[in-house]
This record gives sequence, C-alpha cells and structure tokens, in this order.
Amino acid sequence: MAWAPSQILTAVFLFLYLLQSNPAVSIANLLHGGTRHAMVLPLYLSPPNISRISFPNSRRHLQRSTSDSHPSARMRLYDDLLLNGYYTTRLWIGTPPQQFALIVDTGSTVTYVPCATCKQCGRHQDPKFEPDLSSTYQPVKCNLDCNCDHDREQCVYERQYAEMSSSSGVLGEDILSFGNESELLPQRAVFGCENVETGDLYSQHADGIMGLGRGDLSVVDQLVDKGVISDSFSLCYGGMDIGGGAMVLGNITSPANMVFAHSDPLRSPYYNINLKAIHVAGKSLPLNPRVFDGKHGTVLDSGTTYAYLPEAAFVAFKNAIMHELQSLKQIRGPDPNYHDICFSGASSDASQLSNTFPSVEMVFGNGQKMLLSPENYLFRHSKVRGAYCLGIFQNGRDPTALLGGIIVRNTLVMYDREHSKIGFWKTNCSELWERMKETSTQPMVPSNGKNSSAELPPNEPPNNALAGVLRIDQITFDMSLSINYSDLEPQIPQLTEFFARELDVNTSQVHLLNVTSKGDSCLITWAIFPLGSANYISNDTAINIISQLTEHRVHLPDTFGNYKLLQWKIKPSAKRSMRNTMEAPVKHA
Repeated sequence: MAWAPSQILTAVFLFLYLLQSNPAVSIANLLHGGTRHAMVLPLYLSPPNISRISFPNSRRHLQRSTSDSHPSARMRLYDDLLLNGYYTTRLWIGTPPQQFALIVDTGSTVTYVPCATCKQCGRHQDPKFEPDLSSTYQPVKCNLDCNCDHDREQCVYERQYAEMSSSSGVLGEDILSFGNESELLPQRAVFGCENVETGDLYSQHADGIMGLGRGDLSVVDQLVDKGVISDSFSLCYGGMDIGGGAMVLGNITSPANMVFAHSDPLRSPYYNINLKAIHVAGKSLPLNPRVFDGKHGTVLDSGTTYAYLPEAAFVAFKNAIMHELQSLKQIRGPDPNYHDICFSGASSDASQLSNTFPSVEMVFGNGQKMLLSPENYLFRHSKVRGAYCLGIFQNGRDPTALLGGIIVRNTLVMYDREHSKIGFWKTNCSELWERMKETSTQPMVPSNGKNSSAELPPNEPPNNALAGVLRIDQITFDMSLSINYSDLEPQIPQLTEFFARELDVNTSQVHLLNVTSKGDSCLITWAIFPLGSANYISNDTAINIISQLTEHRVHLPDTFGNYKLLQWKIKPSAKRSMRNTMEAPVKHA
C-alpha cells in the first residue's frame, strides 16, 4: 500500500517524538514493535564510588518504587566459579549491538569492556568495543561530578581490586541489551571503555566486568534510578562440577522458606550480613559473636572464589571439621603452592558428600539459620579421586569475614536492597534457568534432582558452555542404547572404534567407564581423554565432540539399535582459579 506524503511526514514526526521522549528505546525496538523480553545475570561486590556521574532528569528517590509491576531482567550464567574463578553473562552494547562476556560482580561498581583504542588490554573472548561503529554511543563529557581526563574533555574511571588487578579508561553512554529472552527492554546506561588492564583482568578469558555493587555507575543503580526495575536482584550459582546458573535483575517473589539476614548499607560499602555464629554438626563454635563484626563485618562477595574468616573463627571452624572427620585420611593438597587441608576416602559423587562430611549452619542476628551443604565449604581435589579440600581459609590479619561464591552454590540469593536484607534459599541452580523459562509468573519451586544435567537448550550453541574453559582433561557422556547387554558385550571393541571414527578422535582416547543393563537396553558411560602425550583436549576439539553428540550427528550401525544422549560433562585441567574482586579505594592526587 502506498503512503501519501502527509502520512509519511506524520509518521516521521511520531518516530522522532518517541525517540526524544524515551531515549532508552532503540530504533530496533521501534521497528520491531517494542517487544519486551526477559533477562538473567551473575553478581559481584561493591565499594565506594570513585567516579560519580550526574544523569539528566535523574529522579532517584521519586522513581524508586515498591511496586511489583516492573519487568525483571533474566539472563543465563556461564562458566564455573572454581574452574574459571568466575561466572559470566552475555551483554550487548551499542547499535548495532556488540556482544561481550562479562564477569558479573557484586564487588564492582562499574561495568566496563575493552575499548578498540586500548593498547594495554589482553586478548579476550570477544572483539573490543568500537564506539565508532555504534550510532547511539556518546562520551560522558567532563563535569563537576566526575574525574576528568588530562584535557578536561571526558569523564574517566579507575578501579583497583584486592587481587592486585586494575582497570581504567573513559566513561561512555550507550544502549545495553540483555538478550532475546529478557522482559527488560534495552536501556541507555553509562559504562567504562577500558584503556588499561593489569593483573588477572588482563589475562582472563572474559571480556570485562558487569558491576552490580552499590554506586551511581552500577548497572543495578542505573536501572533502578530509571524506574525500570525494582531495587532488588538475585543470583543462583550451579553446584559442584556443574556450574552455570541464573540471575534476575529486579524483584522476584521470595519462596516461603527463604532465610533472610539483615544487610546494613551504612555499615560498609559492600553487601554485608549480620552473621553471629557458626554451627558444625549441630554444635556452636566457641566464638564471641563480635569476631564476625570486624572492619567491614561479614561481607558476601560473589566475585570472590572461596571464603575467608578472621583467624579465631577459621581456627575454630577448622578444628571442628577435623574433629568430625577422624575416619578420613588427611592428605596434601593438589597444588604445592598452597597449604590446603584435604581429606581422602569420601565418595566421588558430590550428591553423597553429606553422608561423610558434617552439616554447617550460619546463624544470623535474627536467629534464622542458613544450612551449608558440603559443596558450600569444600572443593574437589583435582588429583585424588574421592578427596576434597576445605574451601574456607584464614583471611590473613584482616578481621573482615569474606564469604565468596563457594558459600552460595546451589543457593538462590536475593539481594533485596529496598528492604536492606539478603535472602538465601537452597535449590538446584543448574536447573533453575529452565524452570524460570517454563513460567515467569509462578513462584519458583525447589528441585530435588541431582546436579547432573549438563544438556543445553536447543537454541543454545554448545560452545557457550565452554566459554572461558581453554584446556580440558576429560569429556564424559552418558547414553542409552536399545540393545541388551548380552548382545552388546562382544561388540564393545567395535562400538568403541565406531565412536572414535564418528567423533574424529583416536581409538585410544575413547574409554568405556561403565555399562548398566536395563532390560532390553543399556546405560553406558564413556570418557574421551587427551591423545597420547598431550596434556589436554583443546577447546575446539571439545566443542566439535559435544556438538556431534548434542546434535545427534553420531551414526552407529543398526546392530547397536537406537541411542539417546542423557548428559555430558567436561573436566577442565586442574589449574586453580581464584579471584578476589572486592574493589579497593583508589587515591587520586
């Protein structure tokens, strides 16, 4: 249908009016009917602001609402805290959007990605951000509320972390998009464009940081100030050996049995909780409650890998655990550079650890208790099967109690900033994303299933599951074959050769770990190991193997019947990844 000139002119004026009245709506949103999508992310800690930015038409106090009518932003988490040292999410910046894999961090107060002009940035997962390729990018001009560059033209930021890494660059503003499954529409926000990286920030595979701490530059604060989400966000980390998970920016309905702890924003710049006692095997540690209230108090930092207690609390905890584990053998840790406290003789199945290791409870000031499963204070020994090490350490001479991501594995953590409290609810975080996709309106219900599912949804490419994993020791997968065991047994060598050929690996790399007969079918566990003298399987080879399996491109002779892939897992090489991403104040001349 042809439009008259007057109709076209009217449409143009309407288009320009919509852009002016709501700059957060991108051209793509208008052309596609402004469809609202949903999002989920991961988290970090937050300290004082170094750069404060004044936003035009900011109505911070007027726009913060207690209403639940706001959309929530839902996004998937990738990677694993102990294998990679962090969790990442995917964020898109600019028009057209440029994708980035960002470490989600409650200990950081600014989001940043490497800038195209950066000559002191490492090689990361995605290309650097190119402001010139984004039609909606604008630099944040120098003003009284920010630190400025030497030419007094543009606002700059600088962040230093307890792990001795740092990031600095300029501040820009552009459209942030949260993915095709997010309810939240793309929004304009300020972020950092890096010019210098040092330490782990330089060497890490992830592109940058998504800062979720308290501060004007935090993604959470910016979205809350715009009035587009409620003042709350939630994180759920996957369990031992599984990883992944989900995060929600905005309000969720808290489960009836969620445990809450008070979090005082005036107590420290970080997300703190009022911890008063720790119980091991039902017995309270002989400690003065004030031991958990030194310096910053008890800080919950999802970007830190392990947990660190003040000396008195650590010694009491260690002694109580060792007292309960006298039947196990104490052994050396996997890395000679660390004096880990490790035990052998337990089950290699993480779901059975509660039969050997004691329960631990954290008791808050309101009397509520948070139960810690063994996976919340142990990490798997990478060199001895059935051995585990304490993931809680002494925090040097620092009186702060720092609770890293290990403490909240398989725990939905709700940061209810509006009501100054943090909630904890045990659940299967690896399955939470799929349950949230099934329904975003009904309350989330607990899952009693084991953390054994590693299958990806049909629309998710398998290489995303390996983001940040560069060297792999082993790939295992379970499958069912519609053939009885008596017919299968004499053909196992032939089946092994077929698998090697289909997966494009050497026959010596394919190992049959277990066969279980189930009537007229068999359940089989296979493992793929590095070739010969190689120390690892490359990322590309692993992606090819997993793609072949998940996309059912493995073709077996009819004599073996039909097969079904049940699950697969990867075991990255045993290199300890440990992060402490609490921001440290930066002094300026």
